[in-house]
Amino acid sequence: MSHESPTRRDLMKPLQLLGLAFAAALFAGIVTLVSMGFFQQRAPGEAERAVVTALVIAGISFIAVLLIVSLLLLAVDPAQVTKQIDKPVLFDDDSDGPEQDQKPDAAASGDPKA
Repeated sequence: MSHESPTRRDLMKPLQLLGLAFAAALFAGIVTLVSMGFFQQRAPGEAERAVVTALVIAGISFIAVLLIVSLLLLAVDPAQVTKQIDKPVLFDDDSDGPEQDQKPDAAASGDPKA
């Protein structure tokens, strides 16, 4: 059984990005409704005002999340879109360890001239 790593293109599908933005907007709208007391017994005019405010907040958060995610996707190199991801993305390319160019300390090497 072979395990294939997903490509960057698989990770960044437009429908998933729209779903993420919609979920964030839905969350912001529900939080706004709860914080404005929509689900409590209030005066008749306050419920409509809470719904309008929640829709405005949800729309703003949908657009903001969509804009932020699309700007972050611009930072991806198009040549890397088809590459397989087989290691963490933020690690450096060379994983040889510490640099080997450093000179050893003269006192630690036992050199009497130092």
